[in-house]
Parts: sequence; structure tokens; C-alpha cells
Amino acid sequence: MPDLANLAAIRAQIAAVEAGTRTPSKAWRFGIEAVDGCFRGGGLPRGTWHEVVAEGMEAELCAAPAAFTAQIMRALSAEAGEIVWIMRRDDLYPPGLSGLGVAAERLIQVRAESEEEVLAVVEEALSTRGVAAVVGEAEEVPLVAGRRLQLACERGGATGFVLARRPWGVASRKGRTEGSAAASRWKVSPAPGTAGSGGMGLGMSRWNVELARCRGGRSGAWIFEEAGHGAHPFRLASPLADHGLAQEPGRIRRIA
Repeated sequence: MPDLANLAAIRAQIAAVEAGTRTPSKAWRFGIEAVDGCFRGGGLPRGTWHEVVAEGMEAELCAAPAAFTAQIMRALSAEAGEIVWIMRRDDLYPPGLSGLGVAAERLIQVRAESEEEVLAVVEEALSTRGVAAVVGEAEEVPLVAGRRLQLACERGGATGFVLARRPWGVASRKGRTEGSAAASRWKVSPAPGTAGSGGMGLGMSRWNVELARCRGGRSGAWIFEEAGHGAHPFRLASPLADHGLAQEPGRIRRIA
């Protein structure tokens, strides 16, 4: 019988074939068993791209999804590599990212004129050696464009994130389909926090996080809390640490 390490490698190879990728990608682990267990490879696959969405005003402001993504990017690029952020609106606040642990000297900001240009720059950045992570703000990624992004990830080895951000004051696009070439799809919104130490000030940031789609894995929902600037930037909020939403009946389902 193969040992557990070999089984994990075999599962990763199967997931790569199902995803249409050439090689299995190394996983980045959240360090939370309930979350990592949703992925066939035991963690968020590197060398792929992921979609992060929100609803209501967050779909326009994109503050919570951006903070959530920045935490992951910071951990992904801890060893080496630049971070490229492509946007249509020039409202990214680097000091805020610095507060989340993203080094300003490794951040490259790019302003694009259209969603098509955003996706084109994302593809080029993902293909570039020396880039660890790429974020693009685009409301919609057509299936063909999504496949091009995945091929770019494979060429350059970077991990990509697309924040599904709706342009300010513009109605949502009609005809969005669930079909996507993304390796995972996350829904993120702000969650009520707690008071700081001694009951004064602000406590750690919290997010309602739903893994809505995970290729070859299963979905789940949790409340994440900021855990600092270590290797694992998140922890489950204390009321859910032992029995998160992901454990409730009907909250987890197998995704083909």
C-alpha cells in the first residue's frame, strides 16, 4: 500500500489532469485543517489562479476581498518574488497593505483602461519569472481568457487572483455563468470584530469566508480572523474554532 505522502502526490496529479493543467501544483496551506482538507492537494494550489468575489457594496469597494487576498499573497511571496496588482481605479492604499504585512518595495501597481487590458496585463505578469503573485481587478473572466491565465501560471509559476470588482456606479453585467477556469472561487465579506485588549479599541480583523467552488475538492464556510504576519495569516474565530460553519450539515458538499 502507498504511504500517505504518495497518496497525496497521486491525488494532486489526478487533480491536475481534471483541471486541464500539465503538472500538479504545490499547495500553500492555511494551517487550518478544516480549510486545507477541502482541497484535494491539502491546501490552496500554487501556480493556478483563483477568483474572489463579493456582493452588494463590497462588489464595488472590494475592501474585504482585497484584504483577504493580500494576506494570502504576503504569505505566498514570503520567500521571494514580486507582487503585481492591476486595477482600473487608482484607489489601492499601499500603507494599508503594509499594515497587512505586504512589503511596499515588492509591490508593483499597474493602472489599466479596461477589463480586457486588466486581463491582458495579468496574463503577462503571470508569465514573468520573478513574480510570486498577481492580482487583477475585473468583474468577469470569460472562459477562454481564464484558460489563458492558467497557461500563463504554468509558464511563469506565479499564483494569480482575480477580484471580481464591479466598476463604481455601473450595473452588474448580465449573463455571468458559473463556468470558470479558476482553481477555486471564494466569497468574502467583512465580519463583526471584537474589542481590543482590555475592551478598548479595535480587535483583529474578521471575514466571512465561503469556499464556493474548489476544483476536485469540496466547499465550506468559516469566519476567519487575522492571525498576524506569520506563515499562516488566518485562524478560525474563537466561537467557531471547534465547530465552524463548515461542520454544519449541508454546508459541505463534494464539487466535481
